[in-house]
Amino acid sequence: MIDDEALGHEGEVRRFGAPDGTEIAVRIFGAPVPGRLPVVCLPGLTRNSRDFTALAKILMETGEGRQIFAFDFRGRGLSRPSENWEDYNIIVEAGDVLAGMTALGLPDALFIGTSRGGMVMHVLAAMRPTAMVAGVLNDVGPVIGLKGLAHIKNYLSRAGREVDEDAVLPGMRKALGDAFSAVPDDDFRRFGLAGMRWTEDDKLVSDFDLDLLKTLEAWEPGKPLPPLWDQFESLAAMPLMVIRGGNSELLEATTLEQMQEADPDMTTITVSGQGHPVLLETGDLPQRIAAFFDEAETRHNETVGAL
Repeated sequence: MIDDEALGHEGEVRRFGAPDGTEIAVRIFGAPVPGRLPVVCLPGLTRNSRDFTALAKILMETGEGRQIFAFDFRGRGLSRPSENWEDYNIIVEAGDVLAGMTALGLPDALFIGTSRGGMVMHVLAAMRPTAMVAGVLNDVGPVIGLKGLAHIKNYLSRAGREVDEDAVLPGMRKALGDAFSAVPDDDFRRFGLAGMRWTEDDKLVSDFDLDLLKTLEAWEPGKPLPPLWDQFESLAAMPLMVIRGGNSELLEATTLEQMQEADPDMTTITVSGQGHPVLLETGDLPQRIAAFFDEAETRHNETVGAL
């Protein structure tokens, strides 16, 4: 059996109450760095803060370093489930993040959002633009590709079943391997395990409230989700980096082109041999993210200093 650390149970865990009282967990990596903005990381639909463990370690040690706050959305990871499955939506989750920032004493931060986390970032930018100094969107934008969403719905239909530890990597390769040909087995296995948890009777299962899947059951295949272009305008007002998997069907290439037209200053990276979502700890992505944040913070400080 693998231990908790192998599943990414690292960092200091703090908990706070969401506006409706639901207990939300945040995994904190490192100590505050004087004069340096922290980084807030928001995971995908059924994912959790462990997805950012490897990336956080690198960002903490790059340059002057930064403190990292990785959230578990309600019903995922170490956060408590929602009493009402309809509260599993990006507006409620954005409110949870803002409540967490208040509880943690974070007036503003640099943000990274993977998939669902990036959608929450769209809402946050519209709700409280001053909370976000700069953002990185990981394979997500204001329009969600229908083929990608259908694939996720089909893939998650098997969630809830007990999984043998040795079957995690083969299962991931079977379901997603064609899109992640450039990702080594060790990285892909780590990604698979980060979304799992051990039960009290030593069974390995998906680490999220299965009621979350009701939000996908309510979606009619082929029916577009409401676009977030209005919210994207708020994101475009700040330094923005978008990372797309070259094989992604969730963030389509045409959507990325439209985003670039709407925000000519946006930094874009397309990662060949990866699909949805991109594993941000791979290759030189951590260094490029760190450099982007450094430049964004410098510009922010110059603007504040000029006021």
